[in-house]
Amino acid sequence: MTGAAGQDALLSPDSVLHRAAARLAHQFTGMVNEETVERVVFESYTALSRTAAVKNHLPSLAEKFARDRLTALAQSKGLLAKPVPEVLFVCVQNSGRSQMAAALTRQIAGDRVHVRSAGSQPGERILPEVALVLTEIGLDVSDEFPKPLTDDVVRAADAVVTMGCGDACPLYPGKRYLDWQLDDPSDLDLDGVRRVRDDIRDRVEHLLSELLPH
Repeated sequence: MTGAAGQDALLSPDSVLHRAAARLAHQFTGMVNEETVERVVFESYTALSRTAAVKNHLPSLAEKFARDRLTALAQSKGLLAKPVPEVLFVCVQNSGRSQMAAALTRQIAGDRVHVRSAGSQPGERILPEVALVLTEIGLDVSDEFPKPLTDDVVRAADAVVTMGCGDACPLYPGKRYLDWQLDDPSDLDLDGVRRVRDDIRDRVEHLLSELLPH
């Protein structure tokens, strides 16, 4: 094998994903077996590649997504502690409402709540208008990306908040489900997106007042 061919093999998505799976298998030793870890890593890559606008950093995003899914899986099995409540926000594309809700929850609750977000039909990227109105209040979502809804994150959640995604979210006993009727930011002008942001903030504050001890 030539040097160039060897370098190409090292940089191929499969090689990168196998190395990511090995790292995650080590991290989740005793909680998730190696075969499951590898399946989750490659599933995550495939799911993200269906909608991702930019492919360059896809393997690293897939590893990040897989790590969160494996954490959720271990939590749902009682193998990993949940020190704080888990909240999952779900909308259609995970590019607007659910991203705003997640960002606002992190801002308001800090480390008193762990937040995830997902989409029933993920978009390519967070809507620029959504990123802008969040920047206006000091929130940076440049590292966030639309993620598909998976069973493991639903199982791990204590509260699941849906926003316009109908019955796409599976129902499990013992969880709190809320449906927030909110306009889709993709259909609104900038002032409309700001109104949705402020509406979400009020709803998040109310939810946190119920989830967290005073």
